[in-house]
Amino acid sequence: MTERSSRPPLTSSPAWQALQAHYEGVKDAQLKQLFATDQERGETFTAEGAGLFLDYSKNRITAETVRLLVALARERGLEERRAAMFAGEKINTTERRSVLHVALRAPRRASIESDGVNVVPAVHEVLDRMADFSNNVRGGKWKGHTGKRIKNVINIGIGGSYLGPEMAYEALRDFSRRSMTFRFVANVDGSAFAEATHDLDPARTLFIISSKTFTTLETMANAATARQWIVDGLKSEEAVAKHFVAVSTNAEGVAKFGIHPDNMFGFWDWVGGRYSMDSAIGLSTMIAVGPPNFRKMLAGFHEMDRHFRTAPLEHNLPVLMGLLTVWYNNFFGAQTVGIMPYADNLKRFPAYLQQLQMESNGKHVNLEGHTVDYQTGPIVWGEPGTDGQHSFYQLIHQGTKLIPCDMIGFCQPLSAYRHQHDLLMANLFAQAEALAFGKSAEQLTEEGSAPFQTPFRVCEGNRPTNLILAEKLTPQALGALVALYEHDVFTQGVVWDIDSFDQWGVELGKALAVRIIPELESASEPALKHDSSTNALIRRYRNLRGGS
Repeated sequence: MTERSSRPPLTSSPAWQALQAHYEGVKDAQLKQLFATDQERGETFTAEGAGLFLDYSKNRITAETVRLLVALARERGLEERRAAMFAGEKINTTERRSVLHVALRAPRRASIESDGVNVVPAVHEVLDRMADFSNNVRGGKWKGHTGKRIKNVINIGIGGSYLGPEMAYEALRDFSRRSMTFRFVANVDGSAFAEATHDLDPARTLFIISSKTFTTLETMANAATARQWIVDGLKSEEAVAKHFVAVSTNAEGVAKFGIHPDNMFGFWDWVGGRYSMDSAIGLSTMIAVGPPNFRKMLAGFHEMDRHFRTAPLEHNLPVLMGLLTVWYNNFFGAQTVGIMPYADNLKRFPAYLQQLQMESNGKHVNLEGHTVDYQTGPIVWGEPGTDGQHSFYQLIHQGTKLIPCDMIGFCQPLSAYRHQHDLLMANLFAQAEALAFGKSAEQLTEEGSAPFQTPFRVCEGNRPTNLILAEKLTPQALGALVALYEHDVFTQGVVWDIDSFDQWGVELGKALAVRIIPELESASEPALKHDSSTNALIRRYRNLRGGS
């Protein structure tokens, strides 16, 4: 790899300075004019790979912008750092770990090494065990304590151990076993567990406890509640072994809980939680859609990995999307990115990307531990279209904030209602067009708008969008789409010179919660040593919480 120390700080680097000068010249450019002066723009500013098509022509850029952004990526060592990731180097520097989620979907004959060991055979050993187990559950061979076949599967986890499996199940529900029920519990609020189980038969329910360490506070609290629910419902401690499996690396903790080690599915410290939905964390997904469909999803991931690794930066989907985020975040001052999937099955995709993007790139120091003098990760949010059009699109169209949006659509419907799919896609294309070009006062006057209404009806346009199209929301397409955003996040992190693979900020609140729990539960008044606000809140809670 190129030595990082030989590079100047980001904002004083030649490529950054060139982009800054270029921005001053194009910041007021109008998409209307850019399209009017370039009849080929809609064809030129596109890229394709792994079954996904990206139209980025409705961005406030020129060909020179793309050239300069790519030059910035090269100057910051994107190609070298990408190669280091695929080679298994410890690019998660603060935890001294490899970053090898790409190995989770590598073909069986591939070789990807960590600490000199090819990890791919171990990945496929776990996948094969997952497939055997999934087939046994789906086929009725795995039975509960009373001999009834499993009908309900509840995944208990949090963060990446929850968001990925839930998102994937919702996205691929048309490929799932409809005779089975799948639910997901993360929140430590007891209402979440109560709602997930209120109509289920313990004798037909399987719990998957997903926790790498098997110590995560929220997950283990819910797991303990689930264990008691099974024991109370089936009147036997022995029932635990037939109604629980674990995704973990803590064999001792799993066994102590009552789960046989044969029913533990492991993964590795080079798999970050938010990058783990295609590991054993995806066991509930595999049970839902079946091993063949799960492997098709892995193939989609791998196809995008290959595109990211081999396509020229100028035509590389994740690279282009990552660089456009840098362009708006750091030069236009845009603070958010909207994720608008025009597919009801992707309703949890924005929430999934919130963790992927904001936990990865919400960092305030660079790889050397120095405070950065530029903005890093933007706020990610969104809802499915067309729901959002009757909610927050008003602000995007006519508000005072610049909000770049990724809009995602599929050319073929999953349902039989083709006319409704045409309506859905018409709205997708129309919203991207309206955001780009708006409607002027002159146009409104020509259409007969009442003069007093005209100022209120003007839409300025010039709102940027990326439009991502795939043929159909299949397992393979979902894999490619998730990998697209994984490598998009990676690209941003390399430019900003941050570690996209640690999450130390998550740990502080957890540690404080562990300290507060006994203060809430103490039978006698505890000696509180927090700030005055926290002390007062704890006392108020203790006074008002009611019986134990």
